[in-house]
Amino acid sequence: MKDDTALQAVWTPWTALQERPRLLLVDDEPANLQLLKRVLEPLYTLSFARHGMQALEMAKRLQPALIVLDVMMPGMTGHEVIVQLKADAATASIPVLFCTALGDEEDEARGLDLGAVDYVTKPISPAVLKARIRTHLALVQRQELERTRQAVIWRLGRAAEFKDNETGRHVIRMSKFSRLIAQALGAPPVFCDLIEAAAPMHDIGKIGIPDRILLKPGKLDEDEWAVMRTHLLIGAQILGDDDSPLLQMASRIAAQHHEKWDGSGYPQGLAGEAIAVEARIVAVADVFDALTSVRPYKPAWPIEQALAWIDGQSGQHFWPPAVRALHACLEEIVQVRQQWRDIEPMPAQAA
Repeated sequence: MKDDTALQAVWTPWTALQERPRLLLVDDEPANLQLLKRVLEPLYTLSFARHGMQALEMAKRLQPALIVLDVMMPGMTGHEVIVQLKADAATASIPVLFCTALGDEEDEARGLDLGAVDYVTKPISPAVLKARIRTHLALVQRQELERTRQAVIWRLGRAAEFKDNETGRHVIRMSKFSRLIAQALGAPPVFCDLIEAAAPMHDIGKIGIPDRILLKPGKLDEDEWAVMRTHLLIGAQILGDDDSPLLQMASRIAAQHHEKWDGSGYPQGLAGEAIAVEARIVAVADVFDALTSVRPYKPAWPIEQALAWIDGQSGQHFWPPAVRALHACLEEIVQVRQQWRDIEPMPAQAA
């Protein structure tokens, strides 16, 4: 069975994922390429280029994990090559490590300023070169994991919004609003990064609410509201008790973003500083976007009307510093609203 050629072809795309990282080695001297080959061939899949134009073509076609690039080459220098690599969206993200005989600090600084991730001088130390490459490939892998994690988070948030008849762009807008408000409050960058990443999951618990309640066109009765309010704790349970600071923050936001500063919110009736600061910020961002967006049950409010309502709830529903911060970053928030505005549905075609 394992020898079936047709069956093996089915798994070809997946086995490709297990291949060793590909490096593109660029040097006009064959002896230098041979040395790099001896050092790196046991660890990586290698491709070779002898001049700049060839390197640019191969980089675009092969998409190597990393490029080891000489500087002093005839025709096109390594500096000219990296400028073109960074100018092309297809190759801009490929890390470039300069490997050159130019060892002055000024030469190194220029290479790094042009976008190289590292600079190794000749004659090379095999141990140093391998360590530098290993480090930068690990960074690339972590960046890809972070990008994938963020994509999963966005989709989780959108899943809840689509079930609730809201646009998936709501979670993008309110998460960016949350970041802007946090920045206006003077929060450190790590907090701002986390709140933008965690906020899209604020209503993930709505996945657990029956459609007969979540999608009911009319007003909910008292028993239905009791069920609806459980979406906060459901969300916290979905996100779980994880060691990740991101998921910990997301869980607190999911559980507390309907709490109110004066203690009149739900599900726990928390008040004041007992409410996590990230939930206080998200509460303002979420409500502001909801008020200024079209919903099946209401038109969009003008920004001035929404701000006036939120101002009136400062110290009651909302944390006053977050309300002031909303005003402070309003220009940036309006820009986000424009960039991520809801897409109007296409009109129905006549039969």
